[in-house]
Amino acid sequence: MKELVVISGKGGTGKTSIVAAFASLAENAVLADCDVDAADLHLILAPDIKQRNDFIGGKRASVITEKCIGCGKCAQVCNFDAAVFDGPVNDLVRKTYKIDPVACEGCGVCVHFCPADAIEFKDAVNGQWFISDTRFGPMVHAELGIAEENSGKLVSLIRKQAKQIAAQHNKDLIIVDGSPGIGCPVIASITAADLVLVVTEPTVSAQHDLERVIELAGHFKIPTLVCINKYDINRKMAAEIARKIDNRNIAVVGRIPYDTTVTKAQIAGQSIIEYSNNGLSEQIKSLWLAVSERLAGKEVG
Repeated sequence: MKELVVISGKGGTGKTSIVAAFASLAENAVLADCDVDAADLHLILAPDIKQRNDFIGGKRASVITEKCIGCGKCAQVCNFDAAVFDGPVNDLVRKTYKIDPVACEGCGVCVHFCPADAIEFKDAVNGQWFISDTRFGPMVHAELGIAEENSGKLVSLIRKQAKQIAAQHNKDLIIVDGSPGIGCPVIASITAADLVLVVTEPTVSAQHDLERVIELAGHFKIPTLVCINKYDINRKMAAEIARKIDNRNIAVVGRIPYDTTVTKAQIAGQSIIEYSNNGLSEQIKSLWLAVSERLAGKEVG
């Protein structure tokens, strides 16, 4: 079983469109959308949800109003100013404390130090994750709640579930739509992957972020390829990116032109391969061939 992770240094480079195209070309794959903060692969693949599960990413404190004695110990020990002296009256005091669920980081210090044992520490539901069927095979994806954290844990859970499904159904490939950037969700997406494909574009911000994400993949010693999407919007910068990548001994395996067909395919809820047989589709197919050869252990360049 091989695992391909498609990532980008910044958002908006076309990463998900390429993943959807790969999904339509792969013959025996499990799909995983690990861009949990802004998942959108489902917009193209229209998954039919078969299993829906809560994601428990941590714990959250809450005051038991009836037991609070208003001593303020929770506010003294909280480093996040989550304990607020604005709770309702009870039989003991005229005002109690309450925990701001947005400010609470789930560290549990207030629970430990509360002299009245008046603070609960319950599992926090940070979102949901799903196992679905798509026209291209099984898909594991998720929805992180608004302002919720622990997205790295959720990414790890999605990858774990995708691997289990691949093993159960004799799938030989997992295609992961990773997060942009270099933060915790990206690290959780690429750790121990077989191959990373970085999708970039010829802009100043994309070039800068491409260098950072390549350094990240290099830190974890993960084989890396690069695709320059919309390369013709700035051919000079695209050539500069290719030169810098070549100096790192990393192959640029795709140069995809800007094409409004991509937007039209998205509106139609289809991958580029499904929507059109024009030159763009052929270039995506060539990109897929190069990536597949590298996954098979062949050198590309």
